[in-house]
Amino acid sequence: MAAMSSDKILIVDDDRNLLELVKMRLEAANYDVATALKEEDAIEAVKKQVFDLSIIDLQLIHRDGISLMEELHLINPEMSVIILTAHGSIESAVEAMKKGAYNYLTKPFDPRDLLLQIQKALENRKLASEVKRLKGLLEERYSFDNIVAKSDKMKRVLEVVSRIAGTDSTVYILGESGTGKEMIAKAVHLASARKDKEFVAINCVVISETLLESELFGHEKGAFTGAVRTTKGLFTQAHEGTLFLDEIGDMPLSIQPKLLRVLQDRQFYPIGGERPTDVDVRVIVATKKDLEEEVKKGLFREDLYYRIHVIPIHLPPLRERKEDIPHLIEQFLRKFAEPMKKDVKGVTPPAMQKLMLHDWPGNVRELENTIEYAMAMTQKDVIDEDLVLQTKLTSQEPRTISLQEASAMSQEALKPLKEARDAFEKSYLVHLLQLSEGNVSQAAKLAGKYRADFYDLLKKHDLKVDDFKKAK
Repeated sequence: MAAMSSDKILIVDDDRNLLELVKMRLEAANYDVATALKEEDAIEAVKKQVFDLSIIDLQLIHRDGISLMEELHLINPEMSVIILTAHGSIESAVEAMKKGAYNYLTKPFDPRDLLLQIQKALENRKLASEVKRLKGLLEERYSFDNIVAKSDKMKRVLEVVSRIAGTDSTVYILGESGTGKEMIAKAVHLASARKDKEFVAINCVVISETLLESELFGHEKGAFTGAVRTTKGLFTQAHEGTLFLDEIGDMPLSIQPKLLRVLQDRQFYPIGGERPTDVDVRVIVATKKDLEEEVKKGLFREDLYYRIHVIPIHLPPLRERKEDIPHLIEQFLRKFAEPMKKDVKGVTPPAMQKLMLHDWPGNVRELENTIEYAMAMTQKDVIDEDLVLQTKLTSQEPRTISLQEASAMSQEALKPLKEARDAFEKSYLVHLLQLSEGNVSQAAKLAGKYRADFYDLLKKHDLKVDDFKKAK
């Protein structure tokens, strides 16, 4: 049962003979071992180096092992502790476990039991550390601070998220492909009281009808051909946590009544099950479809639509939040720097202009792919216009207008050409000033204008450069 030499163990006992015997056995198993006869020696040892585990006798000279363990945990809360106790002190040993000990052993103990307990304690510590690390990575990735929201539209989205995260109401996220619906769903989860429980996600469009029902609700052994064992569904896995149903507009009609039952009664029947399963789950759904239209077509249940359409969050497409583009690019450059082993400092002004003028039908996901490709291909410390053009971005690229957009346009009074042109021109100038942070020379260069002409345009639209400069 050999161990890695990096596993450091501290033994604390006022019995010198037992101390030396245990040390000898653990060193034979390749552990790095330190000993302490006195409580103060143990405290000094833990202050000087990081131990993975400590073995502490319950009855020490000046105090009990539980209070020493608590003091050592104030110095190193991640250190596992095994308590050594006599037969008559089992209750105290159980109390030690309630206060943070991993386990206890009664004297005299079998050396093999000690080695087994040490191995289990160290494995448990490593697992807990990994879970904490992964949770930290998740929170770092999906925390509000890491969601780019410089635009007013995205700021409003995060404001809604912060307000509703503490509730258990169903959240309905509407947005085009690539707008970050799952990221917002995870942000809701991590800002809620359920953040320490599971976040379970499933895409309703990529799984067949039969498998989707089994995935969501589970099945009993023998419920259908191939059901060789009882399987828990995602609702059960997400108990006390959050279930994210992506592309719910593609959920088959046959499964929708069962989902409606869960949302209404908080219980469901697994396939082949005779007894209902109770569940406590916060449901977040997302779709790129207009579900009101799907209801009219008979492709989505009206009662389910109203049941899920409790707290709607509309994620704007990237073409409506272009002021976020420079900040998203910065984020992606940082994201790919380490895996690609490259230090790309930014994009050139002409490249940025192309990126700002593109319509982004694939939204944030398309922008991320574009930056990943350009970063992989560049041999410089910047991304230039040629690499952006290789991704076939053009400012003239037409975008297919949906029937919904065409209907909305027809209902609005079309502006006269001059008014529409002026509105676009002002919006374009605002983007340039935001991008250059009020640097007129850079903004004029991006626009392909002389500084004097650019100032004339600013004056025409009553735009003040100081409004776009960063506060120092």
